[in-house]
Amino acid sequence: MESGLFSRRQLLERTCLGFGSIVLADLLAAAAIDTAALPVYNDLKARPTHFPPKAKAVIQLVQNGGPSQMDLFDPKPELTRHGGQPLPGGVEIHQPNNVNILLPSPFEFRKYGQCGMDISQMLPHTAKIVDDLCFIRSMHTEHNNHLEGLNMLLTCKIFPGRPVMGAWISYALGTENQNLPAYVVLRDPTGYTIGGKQLWANGYLPALYQGVEFSMKGAPVHHLNPSEPLPPHAQRASLDYLARLNERHLSEHPGESELEARIRNFELAARMQLAAGEVLDISRESEATRKLYGLDDPIAGGYGLRCLMARRLVEKGVRFVQVTTSPGQPWDHHNRIRQDMHKIATEVDQGSAALVQDLKSRGLLDTTIVMWAGEFGRLPTTQNGDGRDHNRNAFTIWFAGGGFRKGFIYGETDDFGYKAVVNRVPVPDMIATVLHQLGFDHKRIQYPYGGRLETPSDVTVTGAKVNQDLIS
Repeated sequence: MESGLFSRRQLLERTCLGFGSIVLADLLAAAAIDTAALPVYNDLKARPTHFPPKAKAVIQLVQNGGPSQMDLFDPKPELTRHGGQPLPGGVEIHQPNNVNILLPSPFEFRKYGQCGMDISQMLPHTAKIVDDLCFIRSMHTEHNNHLEGLNMLLTCKIFPGRPVMGAWISYALGTENQNLPAYVVLRDPTGYTIGGKQLWANGYLPALYQGVEFSMKGAPVHHLNPSEPLPPHAQRASLDYLARLNERHLSEHPGESELEARIRNFELAARMQLAAGEVLDISRESEATRKLYGLDDPIAGGYGLRCLMARRLVEKGVRFVQVTTSPGQPWDHHNRIRQDMHKIATEVDQGSAALVQDLKSRGLLDTTIVMWAGEFGRLPTTQNGDGRDHNRNAFTIWFAGGGFRKGFIYGETDDFGYKAVVNRVPVPDMIATVLHQLGFDHKRIQYPYGGRLETPSDVTVTGAKVNQDLIS
């Protein structure tokens, strides 16, 4: 360097703020990855697992908005005792109108089941099934904004662009039923929750693995049938001609993920025309089943119907079903928590509990994982006098079936419910554990992207591990 001469690598390091060396590192890393030995899929054929699985399907009940742990699952006597006083040390402020004054829960709790789980009066149906549930009271995450929190819950990263859990699972497992998608989304027909379709995105995986929306009103799948009926031979001829055009275009543009997915989706759509209508036809469900899910209830009926549909889909071999709440972020109670929580709790409580009961009665719960989770929890302090702000430091989720322990309560928060302090569970560990129950080592599910081998748990960054305490 004293002579004024230096290598090309040193030049890259010392100029343009070092960005040249970053590009070089990316190129070298990409060259070092041996993708020839790595299986890369772009189909939905059923695939073997790494080891014998406990479960073969997942139903994910996404509770959008951030359910309050200390008002639903995690009662805090100290919060009640010191209500109206400041929390020593304060809390992490998300919004400026949060006040460091402790707000006791306005709801009553009782212990239920042989496990003695505390459940709020807001969830009377969930209270009846606690001995089938695995509660994690010590979840924590990385961000206090809704969309970032949802991204983290579903992808292990707060920013968009990574595949969600359902996309990874459909990629790794394929599907048992070639007449239905591997990954189905059941949303409220009146609108999307915050995040919209980002909550079932394939990210950098082939587009074939994104969630497929099924409608709760009208035709179950959009554009599945022609707007004007065609004779069977005419429709078949049109599909065959379209397939030839797409295949020719694909040969000229190899590796175009969206086009490949479109070709396979046309093929799947032809097979789905009978299968989708049959699986979503609930006319043969018994009156007892309809009552169990609350289908005639004006508040609980819509969500109950989606939960019933989820059961029917996994019964037919669908690998991953995602059920969302009413539009927006209905668990987001920055004020009026006493009045407003009643509506969303009533909306989801009966259907969630019915799903677990129904799966169990049909012998499906042992092989189906049911996951009930929001993106974060709430603060023990007050906001707007009668609400709670977002809290990334502690929240409660529950699992049922698929080899998760029954009637089990794991982890603890501090005396006020602000932070997870005992047996803390980060989101990547939770995702690694779900994949383990499906028969996969989360470190060995890999996809080459951006010069590195990506994994569902982003294990090289997060250090994720399977939580053996949660599984039997």
